[in-house]
Amino acid sequence: MAADEARSVSRLHSEEDMHGKHHSTLWGDFFLHHVPCRPGQYLIMKDNVEIMKEEVKKMLLDVGSSDLSHKLDCIDTLERLGLDYHYTKEIDELMCNVFEARDQDLDLTTTSQLFYLLRKHGYHISSDVFLKFRDDKGDIVTNDARCLLRMYEAAHVRVNGEEILDNILIHTKRQLQCIVDDLEPTLQEEVRYALETPLFRRLNRVQARQFISTYEKSTTRINMLLEFSKLDFNILLTLYCEELKDLTLWWKEFQAQANTTIYARDRMVEMHFWMMGVFFEPQYSYSRKMLTQLFMIVSVLDDLYDSHCTTEEGNAFTAALQRWDEEGVEQCPTYLRTLYTNIRATIKAIEEDLNFQNNKHAKLVKGLIIDMAMCYNAETEWRDKKYVPATVDEHLKISARSSGCMHLVSQGFISMGDVATSEALEWASTYPKIVRAVCIIARLANDIMSYKNLFYLQREASNNTMVSTVQTCAKEYGTTTVEQAIEKIRELIEEAWMDITHECLRQPQPKALLERAVNLARTMDFLYKDADGYTDSRSIKGILDSLYVHLID
Repeated sequence: MAADEARSVSRLHSEEDMHGKHHSTLWGDFFLHHVPCRPGQYLIMKDNVEIMKEEVKKMLLDVGSSDLSHKLDCIDTLERLGLDYHYTKEIDELMCNVFEARDQDLDLTTTSQLFYLLRKHGYHISSDVFLKFRDDKGDIVTNDARCLLRMYEAAHVRVNGEEILDNILIHTKRQLQCIVDDLEPTLQEEVRYALETPLFRRLNRVQARQFISTYEKSTTRINMLLEFSKLDFNILLTLYCEELKDLTLWWKEFQAQANTTIYARDRMVEMHFWMMGVFFEPQYSYSRKMLTQLFMIVSVLDDLYDSHCTTEEGNAFTAALQRWDEEGVEQCPTYLRTLYTNIRATIKAIEEDLNFQNNKHAKLVKGLIIDMAMCYNAETEWRDKKYVPATVDEHLKISARSSGCMHLVSQGFISMGDVATSEALEWASTYPKIVRAVCIIARLANDIMSYKNLFYLQREASNNTMVSTVQTCAKEYGTTTVEQAIEKIRELIEEAWMDITHECLRQPQPKALLERAVNLARTMDFLYKDADGYTDSRSIKGILDSLYVHLID
């Protein structure tokens, strides 16, 4: 016991050093006091949105008799503005009509838009539709910037083995990079954004916020649609802030009681953003709150096992979690007993909420925490042995699962209630190819950014952490530089995206469920695009301000 207490004192003295590795929260108590709009203003916005929703619904019914190009533009605009979730049934019917009319003699721009939207919505359409546009050399040549952009977006819903789309992607990217500086401002902005993140990979709320500004500048905009998108965005922003107020109260209490500030990242708002990326719709408010609580616990466990507890302490804590009873606390190292108690209390509260909702799967929630602890504990074996896996595939057998994405998909399904059947949950638990692809994107993108991080490199030098997939890739392929290994890792990420597209085209699972997995991949792509946006959340602060703080005028 004395040694345990001495270790705890030592940790307290080193708290300042520990915080040197992760910056403190950017938010604190902000959402306890932040009120984006007055209650009366909020009710007026909701009333106005209901009126506009009906007007747009009538517009969609009229579009049904329009030409194909107009249908495509209408669907595309609603999706970019983030309004499509209001019209799932109507858009599904329109897409069915589009699919039936796909054999029309269309120009290259329209064909590209058609192909993109059909693939995005899970329709089987062959990439052979582009064959007729090839010249004698087998190339598809155009100098029209908008056509190039449409082709570029279409190529990003390719599957493995589609050579024509591989070539389109290479050539359109090169051409767009060459001409972007000479384009008119609005199109230039759109192309730059696409080159950074293709349309298929963008987060709904981030995309909506960006496109509302672009649409406002358009001479062909529909003013009612613009106003609708602004009001709808502001309503969701206000809802998210209400959720963050509740979560801030929970997290402050959890941190204080479990004493996690010594070693764990304080990223509750960023975690909510992560979950909002997967479940942005208003009807999934509970999903966002439940998943934020669950995965803040996972984040704490990640930091605990990764750089704070010893192997022996980790083994003991994992064994206690596997017991999951009141006596288990006696197995925990002294300084982890309050963490153990608070984890169980949080999970119990979630289970009670789910039971109150008549959710049949409440008992499955605690399995997430236990399994993640086991994954993190397993990684410490490689760390202690200083083992470098021979192949990236071998590495991913453990590290992809420990990304938590498989668990997030399963727990997300649970949070959706009757939307997800027992069969769907069983399918998700088998680690299907689409979920594995999401896990791979998360792990590889994370490792690329971690490897570039100065602190991570210092830790690597001390050999106190598990080797990353970047090192394993260098070993497997015999690359001489980190840059070469990272380039190979990026190729594996592209293959995973192709697997996601392929699985969405063939899975019998409901689109509403598959979309959660795709949304998770999009979220991971965003968070690890240019930095580790979760750990160094300063890199995404501006985006979070635009989604949580500032209403659109």
